[in-house]
Amino acid sequence: KDVASAREKGLSGALIDRLTLNDKRIRQMADSLRQMARLEDPIGKVDKMRRRPNGLLIGKVIVPLGVIGIIYEARPNVTVDAAALCLKAGNATILRGGSEAIHSNICLADLLIKVIEEAELPRGSIQLIRTTDRNAVMEMLKLDEYIDVIIPRGGESLIRTVTENSTIPVIKHYKGVCHTYVDEEADLDMAEKIAFNAKVQRPGVCNAMETLLVDEKIAAQFLPGMIKKFQGAGVEVRGDEKTCKIAEGIKPATEEDWQTEYLDLILSVKVVKGIEAAIHHINRYGSHHSDAIVTENLRKSRKFLQEVDSAAVYVNASTRFTDGGEFGLGAEIGISTQKLHARGPMGVCELTSSKFIILGDGQIRE
Repeated sequence: KDVASAREKGLSGALIDRLTLNDKRIRQMADSLRQMARLEDPIGKVDKMRRRPNGLLIGKVIVPLGVIGIIYEARPNVTVDAAALCLKAGNATILRGGSEAIHSNICLADLLIKVIEEAELPRGSIQLIRTTDRNAVMEMLKLDEYIDVIIPRGGESLIRTVTENSTIPVIKHYKGVCHTYVDEEADLDMAEKIAFNAKVQRPGVCNAMETLLVDEKIAAQFLPGMIKKFQGAGVEVRGDEKTCKIAEGIKPATEEDWQTEYLDLILSVKVVKGIEAAIHHINRYGSHHSDAIVTENLRKSRKFLQEVDSAAVYVNASTRFTDGGEFGLGAEIGISTQKLHARGPMGVCELTSSKFIILGDGQIRE
């Protein structure tokens, strides 16, 4: 029904693809659930117990966040992944998916609700808002008495709407304006391989590279071949003035290009005056998601790691690895680009909090 409706409305092929649930994708969702079931349960773990001079034993125990509201766009698989991850971490979940996927979301949520009832888990552990009325989202964002945190997953417009209207704490999964900086001391064969993978392997995801920065000392040597390879793969290249002089077939980049998440075979390229200029550009225009340097210089590697203000910072590797599975965290609910409460891929452990536990034998404060 969702796919048929999308076709009738003339929605994009990319959106129709996200809505499509075939046998292969259903099996993938089932496999994902099995993997989550095998993850270690974080709840109840006691950490950092220490004895104070007065004899008190003080430590922390891992606890659920509580009730998590997930607001997301037309991706039916998120219904399953988000509900299962939250449940694994001991949380209740209220789901509100995109209207284009309403029929699939209802079907999948009903299956999950049936399973938790059969397992004698608390009723209401998984709930789905079943109306497509946009006002329901605004009402949900005011329920700070009942919902502990909101996690929006989707485009820039959705994130902004949720952030500006919520009275509930929000963990933002913002856009991915990811960079790769090729230093003058880079292995250029390695740099070409990394940059090509970061842009072309899967351009429509948040950890794909959107801007390539190249040191001016090796730009004339590196860029002509690199850009030709990109263009051969169907990438539209937009460059600054220096890039346009070095290579052919490039569109002039605008100020807007440097801060755009294309999610497509489009790449902006800039020639910079060394690592300081590269870091400045990334911190100014980036989205604090994932950024990489390619260099053989250890001092520059350390400088880049320390000064780039992003959730994931790489040395000599593709930004495409920013993913819960690739990081060994198991499934993820998204990539947090903020510093509170979690940062980077959010797996099961990132959906928890902690509380202090204090064990005594009659101590009183004098």
